[in-house]
Amino acid sequence: MRFLPEEEQQRLIAACFARSDLTLEELWMRYFALGGSLSLLELDAYLNGLVTLPRVDRDMVAHAVNERLDEVTGPARAPYSHSVQDAKPLHGPLKALVDLLEGAHRAPPERLPAVVAEAGRALDLTIGVYLADYDQRTLVPLRPGAAALDIDTTVGGDVYRRAATLTRDGTLWTVLLDGVERLGVLEIVPSGDADPDDPALREQCRWLSSLLGHLVTITTQYGDGLDRRRRHRRRGSPAELLWQSLPPLTGATESVVVGVSVQPAYELCGTVFDYALSEERAQLAMFDAGARTGSANTAVVSALAAYRAARHGGTSLGEQFAAVAAELESIQDAPAVKGVLAELDLDTGLLRLLGAGQGPLIVRRGEALPLTGPATPRFSPAGGPPPVTELRLESGDLLALCSRGVAETVDGAGQPFGRARITGHLGRDAAELPPEIARRLTRAVLTHGGGEFRQDAGVLVARWTARRQWPVGELGHGADSPIAR
Repeated sequence: MRFLPEEEQQRLIAACFARSDLTLEELWMRYFALGGSLSLLELDAYLNGLVTLPRVDRDMVAHAVNERLDEVTGPARAPYSHSVQDAKPLHGPLKALVDLLEGAHRAPPERLPAVVAEAGRALDLTIGVYLADYDQRTLVPLRPGAAALDIDTTVGGDVYRRAATLTRDGTLWTVLLDGVERLGVLEIVPSGDADPDDPALREQCRWLSSLLGHLVTITTQYGDGLDRRRRHRRRGSPAELLWQSLPPLTGATESVVVGVSVQPAYELCGTVFDYALSEERAQLAMFDAGARTGSANTAVVSALAAYRAARHGGTSLGEQFAAVAAELESIQDAPAVKGVLAELDLDTGLLRLLGAGQGPLIVRRGEALPLTGPATPRFSPAGGPPPVTELRLESGDLLALCSRGVAETVDGAGQPFGRARITGHLGRDAAELPPEIARRLTRAVLTHGGGEFRQDAGVLVARWTARRQWPVGELGHGADSPIAR
């Protein structure tokens, strides 16, 4: 390894510092946070070429300057003392990673396909990106001219539904994930005679998929380019407000997986959900105002905000219920809001419930358990919170919270979908991933209703697995992923 001459490094660091817009005190604070021990006076003397520093301190100063340059101008420029082995890789997996990171730096969302293509070329791969639309019916290609893929009937759709990786006709398909949330799929075609079943190639594609999933989510937060591709039509303002208030449709820890589907995606109005996962417990909620009106939209958003404020404050289920009820009472002409609050102890499986006009469903080994109905018809401060219901789950049980629109959707003959059909679908699909169980149930409701949602249909499914008893088979990639447990 060659080392840059100290005098040259000092000159370049000082020049980069002058372009960083940092004060001397700000640079010293950054240097100190990296573990530096020089005084402010010594740092000033070094930048003015009056003293020399040990190599480790010179490199910490360079790194502190580069952190600031990354924030304001792009790639770092201040040199480190060693130069030869830190050259940018020219080929292979590391170059693909570097290209992806550098290409995404301050790039607008719509540039992401080009960034992915460049990373793919470094791996000798052609990569196609497909994102699930908000109805979760099709996978929308980011490549111009490519055809959309139906989620229920195509190979790519099968990979999405099962959160899997598979090969077909020389093409490797893998699910695109942000953490545990399914965003879409990647279509990966190796060049030449490369084997798509090669374990090393599959491993490279898995980390590429995970990294790309994070970039999709991050870039969507500050631009509309990718979001527009996932929309088939314009959302109404009530639906836009609700979607901005909701957590991701999938969440997981090592012992619980939560999957949600809420429809119609473009006219959602009176149904919201929430969850919070920690090491010790899962907290779940569903609020439903029934009608699809402006007042219903206001009511459920207010209920959600009151619930979160109480939950963030560490309150009990009864206090959360009271906070929601008090908030709704303060809204003039608010519709009756129903729903469920749940708290699951992840060590013991103890489930604590408060239902207001709606009760949860628990499916064990494909069969629904009989549960008592909710103690109160709505969230109301009258009489105070009802008693908390407690029961103990078994490992692998499913807990489902459904809005009233799921059971009340009627077919052409006026026959409601009903609780029996809900439990039937939950039992038949119990082995699937929780987000897929929820998606299939709302699709069944849509079919029952003749292809139209007349009410909001919200389904939240949680599967609890006792610690150290996880079955094999995971969402996405490898035995450490919790999603399919």
